[in-house]
Amino acid sequence: MSAPSQYYVPEQSHWPIVATIGLFLTLTGAGTIMIDGRTGQDATLGWLMFAAGLVVMIYMFFGWFGSVARESMAGLYSPQMDRSFRWGMMWFIFSEVMFFAAFFGALFYARFYAVPNLAGDGFHDMTRLLWPEFSANWPLMQNPDPDKFPGPKQVIEPWTIPLFNTVLLLTSSVTITLSHHALRADKRKAAAGWLALTIGLGLVFLGFQIEEYLVAYNEYDLTLKSGIYGTTFFMLTGFHGMHVTLGAIILTVILVRLIKGHFTPDSHFGFEAAAWYWHFVDVVWVCLFVFVYVM
Repeated sequence: MSAPSQYYVPEQSHWPIVATIGLFLTLTGAGTIMIDGRTGQDATLGWLMFAAGLVVMIYMFFGWFGSVARESMAGLYSPQMDRSFRWGMMWFIFSEVMFFAAFFGALFYARFYAVPNLAGDGFHDMTRLLWPEFSANWPLMQNPDPDKFPGPKQVIEPWTIPLFNTVLLLTSSVTITLSHHALRADKRKAAAGWLALTIGLGLVFLGFQIEEYLVAYNEYDLTLKSGIYGTTFFMLTGFHGMHVTLGAIILTVILVRLIKGHFTPDSHFGFEAAAWYWHFVDVVWVCLFVFVYVM
């Protein structure tokens, strides 16, 4: 079907309201879980809110993106609409860059400013009186007050699971690029195969990250309560794991659409947007590997 000559304006939708409700329940539930866990209270209400929020979000994703897919298949989108989608995806990825930049900023601030000052560097001589035996080392294995905040016994070695996960994600960037090239050449089976392999690599990555977390918590005492290193470690790697999970779900949806014949060699921005997001997740992991595990 030929593209319409005028800019397409979709009809009024309830999906933004549904998304707002889902985000509210999810974030409020997650915050309640953290607060109740910290104070030792029953976190059942928090988990219920969090679960309800996830259900609402899943419902919203299926409904909203399903509507967009149907409108695209109906030929309602003009080239101007395509540019709007591209700009929207670029701004979304930029917002994700700023999201991780905040956590990397917290890591750098703690490592290069806060921890040295707690050890008495600069003009903060009072800290020498409070914690005379504290020394600034990174990763921080011994906190200023180890009786109240014991540090971890050990940290994750970068040349084990983290290195293997890095190879997995870098390989997945190659496979999704090969899938894109195959789609542009109208080789649909090859495109689907490479995309399925990309999803598989992402799932293997998540499996190894779960194994890493189990080792950290059960053997190394590296937890969210083990000091600033544990906090920054799990916030950065945990949120990245959530993004990998979301990316794998997005790629699975794209794979189903690809098999159903929704994309053509010249019109497949849904595929491109998913590939952009996956490449972004891979770049974030490379930064994580260097600044969290290695340095």
